[in-house]
This record gives sequence, structure tokens and C-alpha cells, in this order.
Amino acid sequence: MSLCHEAYRRFASVALVLAIALIALPALLTAQSTPAPAAPSPSSDSFPSVEVFIGYQWLNPGGNVPDQSTPPNAVQMPSLSKGFSASATYNFTKYLGIEGNYGGSSNSSDASVNTFTGGPKLTYRGENGVNFFAHTLIGVERLEYNYDPSSKGVVAILGGGMDLHIWKYISIRLFEADAQLSHQNFGGVVPPSDAGLRRPGFTGEVLRSGLVFTSGGEAPEVLVGAACSVQNSDVMVGEPVHVTVAGSNFNPKHPLTYTWASSGGKIEGKDTGATIDTNGLSGGSYTATATVTDAKAKKNNTASCTANFNVKEPPKNPPQVSCSASPASLQAGGTATITCTCTSPDNVPVTVGGWTASGGSISGSGNTATLSTTGASPGPITIGATCTDSRGLTAAASSSVTIEAPPPPPPPQATKVNECAYPNVKKPWRVDNTCKAALDDVALKLQQDSDAKLVVVGNADPSEKRKNLAGERAVDVKFYISGGEAKQNIDASRIETRTGNAGTATSEQWIVPAGATFPEADSTTPVDETKVLPIPDHPKPAAKKKAKKAQ
Repeated sequence: MSLCHEAYRRFASVALVLAIALIALPALLTAQSTPAPAAPSPSSDSFPSVEVFIGYQWLNPGGNVPDQSTPPNAVQMPSLSKGFSASATYNFTKYLGIEGNYGGSSNSSDASVNTFTGGPKLTYRGENGVNFFAHTLIGVERLEYNYDPSSKGVVAILGGGMDLHIWKYISIRLFEADAQLSHQNFGGVVPPSDAGLRRPGFTGEVLRSGLVFTSGGEAPEVLVGAACSVQNSDVMVGEPVHVTVAGSNFNPKHPLTYTWASSGGKIEGKDTGATIDTNGLSGGSYTATATVTDAKAKKNNTASCTANFNVKEPPKNPPQVSCSASPASLQAGGTATITCTCTSPDNVPVTVGGWTASGGSISGSGNTATLSTTGASPGPITIGATCTDSRGLTAAASSSVTIEAPPPPPPPQATKVNECAYPNVKKPWRVDNTCKAALDDVALKLQQDSDAKLVVVGNADPSEKRKNLAGERAVDVKFYISGGEAKQNIDASRIETRTGNAGTATSEQWIVPAGATFPEADSTTPVDETKVLPIPDHPKPAAKKKAKKAQ
């Protein structure tokens, strides 16, 4: 009996699915052959972002539960005809989404099964709103049966179904058929000796049907449009211009009205075509405009377009212009007068304007302008002007003024900054504090001009008999500036020492800028610094000799 009952149950499940499919088949065929105006199908590229299903479900648990016997016997759990199901799907793409699902079923025998599952959902979105889907859901199941304690286990739901889109936000779920696989635990009432009933596996079937509510992902409204074209866009004055318009994306069942306008000439239009009379127009470019209107549509019912055409006049002679400058050459800061002569071969009025200059500044009135060269660089300056006749024809001319280069600046010169005196009779080479203050000024100038050099000329009075005293004074100055107690740290390679013949107990400090020469090079002599060395202001004391040891 159990095998017969099982076969009957499975046969009934398949028959129910086939019955639902047969009921839906006429609606599908009608949807494929005749589009329903009241429920337009979504475009092939659109899809809802969220789908919510609410409906009925029938469940055959497909497993055994223990009865009240001791030990308990296995009893086939009956089908549950009272059911409710709900699910929510978020679609990442047109085909792939993530689904959360709830299913609850019961019957009059106090048996119930509740499932909470989630997982991926694949959807094929066909033409005319017919969608087929498949999903794989995993979650938990709670099973209650009469007197037995409830059982919780893992459940997997595998299957799919078909939806039919009937309105903008609503579809009918014609059917959903799933296999519901779960594992239960009756360890509280079934002894370990009956492992099959203690932890049975359920292989059930679920059938669902209901409504699907969608949100988001609507296809954007296709805007109406219009395109204008001109049969001949270039015509001579007096020749007609033919313009046509073609509307797009309008409702083909609605009548359309056409309005025509033109920026020049007289336009006469009828429906999709118009003719423009160009008699009396001046040469130039003009625009024809067409407006297409669907009076029956409440929105997105108007589109406009334009088309350009050119009207040509008989050939005309442009004006002739020439310009001259006085003076043609001057120094920067001066002014020059520019005069232009403009005439028309057709004897129409002409004006001169549009003065330009590549340098300086230009201001003009009529056919005369003044060029100011203040701040201009040496070289030619080009001055241009435009002559325009009353018909808009133009001619341009230019003249030039040369800015003379100023005389070159004088070359840099060496200057004597200061000199030091040496009043110390006992140390006639010593750089005293007065000299150091003067040398600090020299070092500051060298720091401010890193390219300049210093020439130190040492002198000696004829009455001073010390050998190389003039050279010692020069090298002592160099020693102080390049690394003395004031730590000026001027590079020694920038300092040249020489001896002079001034006949005074002095040293002269000369700053020689880059590009300049020392003016007294011929009357002074370089110091041989390998032989003449600086004398420290405070020399180290001589080392004491060690006492001889007693014999």
C-alpha cells in the first residue's frame, strides 16, 4: 500500500503541474501573437530591480515521521494543502538575482512545515513579458507533526517556474515547481537502533502560484523626434528652397500637425513639406524650422528640427586698402602715426577699423591711428587695419614700424671697496678690529654677488724693512675673509692676492664683477702664496722641551 500511495502521490503532483501549464498555454499563445495595449511589455534591455512574490503553496513533505508506538513506527507524512509563500528577489543583472524565500504549509492534522531559505536565482526574460526562472535555495526548515516535538533541519529548494507580465508592476506566477530536500532529527523520540527514522531525509515537492510585484528598472521613455532636410541648400537669390520633415517615435495611430518657420524669405508649408521664396533676400545663411505635434498625446508630444540653406548674391568686388607709417623707425617710447587709404571699386561707402598691433598699443579713429611704443621690444611691429564696405565685404592691410635697439650698457667695472691701515709697529701684518669691520663689508658684498671676485693688494711703507710684508698683509686679509674668526667662509678661489707700489702701510680691497677686469693688474704683482703664508693673529705657543733624565 505504501508503494501504491507513493506512486499515486507523485502522479498527482506531475498531473497538477501539467494542468497549470495547459491552463497558461492559451494565454501565452495570445501574448505571443497579439500584443496587449493595456500592458506593454518591457523592453529587451530593461528588468525590474526588485521582485516580490506572494501566493499559495502546496507541499508534499516526502518523508516519514515517528508515530506514538513504543518503539515508534515510521509514518508517511501527508501532503499539506494549506500553504502560503512569499519571496523577495534583488536582480543584479537582467538574468541574475539573489532571492530570499519563506514557505509555510499545514493541514487539519496539526502538521506544519515552515522554511526560510535564500540563494541565487536565474531568469530568462522572453518577449512579450513571459519569464522563466530557476533557483537554488538553502536554509532551515521547522517541521511539526501532531504530538512529536518539532524538528529543525537544513533544507534545500531546487526548481523553477514561469511568470507572465500582465501590467506595468504586476505579473502572474503561473506555476512554480520545486524539489524540497531536508534532513530531520527525531532523536528525542526514536532510539538509536532505528537510524533511518531517527534522522530521516525528506524528498518533497512544492507547487506555488500567485502574484509577482516588481519595482524599478523601468525602461526610459523613448522621446519623439524630428529630422529636417533641404533639397538644395545653396541657391541664388530668387530660387526656391524645398524643405521636408520626418517625425520619429510618434504614435502611428495619432494624426500629426506640422508648423513651419524660416529666418528669411516667405515660407509656405503643407504637412511634411514646405517651400521658401528667396526673392529679396540678401546673401547669407538662413534657417528653416519645422515643429511636429501630436495633439492627442498628453506628454512627449512635440519635436522640432532645423535645416540651414545659403542664399548667394551676384559676385561683388571687395574694397581696396593700403597703409603707411610715419616715422617708420624710432626708439622705444616714441609714437608713430598710421594712415590707411580705403576705396571701393563699386563706389559703395567704406569704413576703416579693427586696428591691431603686434607690439606696443594702438588707438585709432577713422583711417588714422597712433602707435605708442612704450615698453616695446626692439624689432619690427606690425600694424593692421580692416576696411569694410556697406555690403559687409572686407579687405585688410598692414604696415610696420621698427623699434631701434638701445645702445649697449657699459661693461661692468671693478671698484675699490675700502682699504685697511696697519698701525701696529710690533705686528705690522696684523688685521686689527678696524680692518676686520671693513673686511666684513667686503665679505657681505661677495655673498650678495656670487660671481664677483676679490683682489687684495698689499702695500708697504719704504721705511718698513720686514721682507714680504706687503704680501703678508694681502694673504692675512684673504685668510680672514675665507675662514677667519668671523667665519665668513668666502671661497678662497674667489680671492686673488697681489702686492702694489703705493708706498703706504695699507691693503686695498677691490671687488671685480663677472665680465670686469682688475684695472691695476699691470702695476701690481701676484703673491706667491706657496712662499708667503698667513700669520695667525694668535699663534700657538711653542712646545716645551722635555728635561733630560739624570745620569
